[in-house]
Amino acid sequence: MPACVAPMPEAPGEERAPAPTLPAALVAPRGDLAAGEHSTIALFEAASPSVVYITNLAVRRDLFGFNAMEIPQGTGSGFVWDQEGHVVTNYHVIQGAQKAEVRLADHSEWPAKLVGADPDRDLAVLRIEAPADRLRPLPRGTSRDLRVGQHAMAIGNPFGLDQTLTTGVISALNRRIRAANGRPIQGVIQTDAAINPGNSGGPLLDSAGRVIGINTAILAPEGSYVGIGFAVPVDTVNSAVPQLISSGRVTRPGLGVELAQERISRQLGLQGALIVTVAPGSGAARAGLRPTRQDASGRLVLGDLIVAIDGEPVANADDVGLRLEQRQVGETVRVTVVRGDERQDVDVRVQALN
Repeated sequence: MPACVAPMPEAPGEERAPAPTLPAALVAPRGDLAAGEHSTIALFEAASPSVVYITNLAVRRDLFGFNAMEIPQGTGSGFVWDQEGHVVTNYHVIQGAQKAEVRLADHSEWPAKLVGADPDRDLAVLRIEAPADRLRPLPRGTSRDLRVGQHAMAIGNPFGLDQTLTTGVISALNRRIRAANGRPIQGVIQTDAAINPGNSGGPLLDSAGRVIGINTAILAPEGSYVGIGFAVPVDTVNSAVPQLISSGRVTRPGLGVELAQERISRQLGLQGALIVTVAPGSGAARAGLRPTRQDASGRLVLGDLIVAIDGEPVANADDVGLRLEQRQVGETVRVTVVRGDERQDVDVRVQALN
C-alpha cells in the first residue's frame, strides 16, 4: 500500500515539486440533505438515548475457589420503559444470568435486577437504580394497525457495536415463530431492517419514532443472515410488561385442561387437541369436558378432542393457547369438541393459568 512506501531521498540542491491539488471546481458542494434523510437522522437522535446495551454475567470461581469473577456470557439490547428504571429486553438475552449489567447511551453502567420474565413471549423486564434524568423512555405505538410496506427502523448493538441504526420496511405481518422454550409467538412482525446478533431486545420503530416491536430473531439458514428478521409485536409487549412490573409474571387464560402433545395426537390419527386431564373445579370441569381415561378392563378411552374455539379451527394444543390469548379471564368461550362420533359445542368459562 502507498502508506508503506518510504519517500525517495531528495538529491542535494533539488527542490521538491509542490503536491498536486484538486481544482476547487471539482469539489461539488453537498447541498442540503433530502427530506427523508432529515427525518431518519432526527428519529435516530431522538430514540438512541433510550436504547441500552445489556451484558449477561455469570459468576465463576477460580481454580482454587478463592476469588469470584464475573464473566460476560452474552450481550444484547433493550430500551428504557419508564423513569422508574425499568428496561425491557428479550428473555433469551438474560436467560441463565446470575447478574446483568445495563449500559446507557451516556456510557454509564448500572447493575440490573430481574423484575419479571415471560419466556413464552421471549420478554423480560430489568430494573436499574439510575437517576430519572438519565432515563429517556421511548414512546410506544400499536401493532394491530401496521401495514406491509411501512418504514421500520431498528436500533441496537449488533456484535457489540452500540447505537447502530438499520432501516427497512415491514415485510410481512402475523408470522408465527417459536420462543427459546418452544412455545409459539403469534402475530410476529417480519422486517428486512438488518437484525444481527446483539440486536435482540432492541426496539423496532415506525417512522414516527414509536416502538412497534421488540427485535427477537432472524431467519438464518446455515448461519447466514438473509434479510428476514422478526419482532415481537408491541401490542403483546404492552399487555405483558405492566404485569411483569406489578407481579413478576404474566397471567394467561386457560380452560383448566391438560392437552396431549401434538406427537401423540398424530400417532393416534387425531386432528385437534386431545384432552388428557381436567382440573377439578375448573371451567372445563363445570362445563362437563371429558378427560382421557382407562376403562375397567384397562383399555384407553379417549377424552374430548377440541377442534375449534369460538368457531376458529384448532389443530393442536398450541392453537388452543393462541386462541385463548385473545380472550380475558372470566369470559366464556364456545368450545367445539368431538366426543366419540359426535360433534358438540360446550360453553367454558376462561380461568387464569397457574
